[in-house]
Amino acid sequence: MDEVTPAEELSFEAARDELEQVVQRLEDGSTSLEQALALWERGEQLYRTCRNRLEAAEARIEKLAEALADPPSGDARPAQPGQDSGIGPT
Repeated sequence: MDEVTPAEELSFEAARDELEQVVQRLEDGSTSLEQALALWERGEQLYRTCRNRLEAAEARIEKLAEALADPPSGDARPAQPGQDSGIGPT
């Protein structure tokens, strides 16, 4: 039997690609019941891995967005009237 890499050790892209293959195999209907159950379980593992990675990426983006929205405490100077703030159209 082929050695299967644990889902959590796969990159997001590898887990997504394998999940797509699992879905295709389940949809084609050519597997036995036992094979279908094993594929379903693997698909669940891959799905959870992908979802967790996406949630972690979303949290990182939110944290970065918050950091950009909050200027550092020593650099919080309001823009002077007539001075270009660098935000929006000029």
